[in-house]
Order: sequence, then structure tokens, then C-alpha cells
Amino acid sequence: MKKLSFIVCFAITIIVVSCSSSIKRSPNNAYMPDMAYSRAYETYADHSNLQKEGINYTNTPVAGTIARGEEFPFPYTHDAIGDTTNYSASRAAKNPFDSLSAADFKEVERLYLVNCGICHGKDLDGNGPLWKDGSGPYPAAPKNLMTLHMPDGQMFYSITYGKGQMGSYASQLNRKERWQVITYIKEKQKEQAAN
Repeated sequence: MKKLSFIVCFAITIIVVSCSSSIKRSPNNAYMPDMAYSRAYETYADHSNLQKEGINYTNTPVAGTIARGEEFPFPYTHDAIGDTTNYSASRAAKNPFDSLSAADFKEVERLYLVNCGICHGKDLDGNGPLWKDGSGPYPAAPKNLMTLHMPDGQMFYSITYGKGQMGSYASQLNRKERWQVITYIKEKQKEQAAN
């Protein structure tokens, strides 16, 4: 009985001492105060005042990072009117697809016919329904893709930003599909050269 009463008294003493306000509850020094006491802010709030408060926030992505969903980066932006600097530099861009599997080839052929075939024709000869040997509603003959010898990067630039009479197809085809369409065109050119 004495043992039990001693244990109960000891437990009550521990509880009373631990709940008292005489114990210091804040640390003296924080090793990394910015991480210990972070300055929280709303994600979609106005961030223009953060520099005034001493918070380094530039709202730009880190150099060399790739945004989610953009697995095939293309570093060349659209040239200003009369400037061809990025168009010429885009020659250096390499196509990430060397070849297409049979299933991919069939899907990319469908994408080509839906988006490109209307002008450039199903045989890539520049004689699509909108031109039809000059009798269609299109005023200028589209390029014959079978005889077009252009680097993959410049083709990608042309599809992305448009060139001459051709408008941009960036909203119709994502980056992967654009590169695959270029691979499809190159494979068709090789096939014709072999015949």
C-alpha cells in the first residue's frame, strides 16, 4: 500500500510540475530561423509586396527546369517580324524520336492526315484538298513535303510558330505529337528514296 501511494504521489508531482508555467518552453537560438519560423503567404495572393518585406521571391522558374507535362523542351522562341535568328538557330534542335513503332506510326499517320493532310495531301506531295492542283480554295500551293529537305528543328519551329502561309499548330498538336509528325514525314521521305 505504501508503494502504491508513493507511486501515485510521484505521478501527481510529475503532472503538476510539467504543467507549471515556470518551465521555459521556447528555445534560445534557432539553427535556421527561416525554416523554424517561416513566413507563410497565400498561394494565389498578390506577391508584389514580398520584396519590400525582405522575402526573395522572383516568381520565375529555376533555370534549366522543365515544367510538368513538357517532356520535350524546345528552347527557341518565336522571332520578331523580320528577324530569323531563332529560326536559323532551331536547325540545331534534335528530334527525340529516331523512329516510330507500328502502333505509333499508325496514330501519327492519323494525326498527320487530320492536321496536315488537308493542305499537304495524304501523299505529302503538297496537293491536299485545299489546293487540289490550284482548283481548291487555297490561294498558294503548300510545300511538297516529299522534296522538302529541312532539319528537324526548323520543321518543329515551323509547326510550332507557323511559317509563311502556314499558321501555328501548337494548339492542335502537343510537343511530343509535333516531333512524331516530323519523324513520320522523315520516314516517308526515306521510304520514297528507297523506292
